[in-house]
Amino acid sequence: MAIIDPRTGNPLSAQPTPNDDAPAASTTAHVSRDDVIIELDASNIQQVLQASMQVPVLLDCWAPWCQPCKNLMPILEKLALEYAGAFILAKLDIEANPEIGAQLGVRSVPDVKLISQGGLVDSFQGALPEKQIREWLGRYFPAPAEAAPSPEEQAESALQAGDTATARAIYQELMAQYPEHYAYQVAMARVLVAEGRGEDARGVLDNLPPEERDAAPARGVRASIEFAEQALSSEEIAALGERDDSEARYQRALRQVADGDYDAGLEGLLALMKSDRAYNEDAARKTLLQVFDALGADHPLTVAYRRKLFALMY
Repeated sequence: MAIIDPRTGNPLSAQPTPNDDAPAASTTAHVSRDDVIIELDASNIQQVLQASMQVPVLLDCWAPWCQPCKNLMPILEKLALEYAGAFILAKLDIEANPEIGAQLGVRSVPDVKLISQGGLVDSFQGALPEKQIREWLGRYFPAPAEAAPSPEEQAESALQAGDTATARAIYQELMAQYPEHYAYQVAMARVLVAEGRGEDARGVLDNLPPEERDAAPARGVRASIEFAEQALSSEEIAALGERDDSEARYQRALRQVADGDYDAGLEGLLALMKSDRAYNEDAARKTLLQVFDALGADHPLTVAYRRKLFALMY
C-alpha cells in the first residue's frame, strides 16, 4: 500500500532498495507537539483512521505498567517531531481502552503499527533501539535532512574521537534500557578494550548467551583483546622508528589490527607474506586467518583479503 507524503502529495515507496536515494525531508516545516502527537481513545479513533487517508499514522499501543513502553515512547515522540508532519503519532493506552486494543489485535505491548489510508502497512513489537526504528521508518519515509544523531552514532563518534568515557556512559544507558539487545554489550566490550581493560571486556563477553558469545561481533572483540595483549604498545611501535625488517613490519600490522584498523593491518600482513613468507613460522598468514575468523566469513574485508591471500598462495 502506498503511503502519501502529506507535504508533497506524492506516494512514498514501501519497498525501497538499499541503493534508493530518498529525498531528505524538508527542514523548513516547524511543528508543535500538538500538531503531530495525539492521545487515542474511543472518542477520536474513527477520526484518526479517517485522517490516515491523508497522513500516515504511527500507532503506539502501550500500557502504564509496561517499562519497555516507557523506554520506547520518548523515542517515538522525538521522531514524530523530527519528521515534522510526515506522520502522526497516535498513542493508545490499551489498559484504558481494552476494546480498541482487542479490535486492533494487540496481544503484547509495546506494539507499533503504521497505518495509511485506513489500512495496516507494517508493524513491530517490542522496544526497539532508536537506530533500528529509524531504519524501519526509512522503508517508508525520507529521512529528515538534519536528523539528530542517534545514541549509537553519538557513542561511535565519541569512541573514534578517543572519548571512551562518553561512549561508555551512552552504552551503559542503552544496556540498561535494552538488556536483551546484546549488540550494546558487545559495543561496551569494544569500549573497554579501547580503555585497555581487556579482562573487563572478557567478563562482558563471557556473560553473553552462548549464541551471542560465539557470533562474529563478539569473536571480533575477543580477538582484539588477544591481539592487544600480543602487540607492542603504541610507544614501543614508535620506538621502532624507521626499521623495515620483518619483525617491525609484523608488529606494526599487529598493532593496527589490535586498534581495529583492520584494512591497514591486513594489508601489512599480506605485504609481509609476499616479502618474507617464512617469518616466524608463517606468522603473517596465521594472523590473517585469525583476523578473518574474528571479522566473520561474510565481512567485506574477509572476502577481499581471502581472495588476495588465495591469489598469493596459488
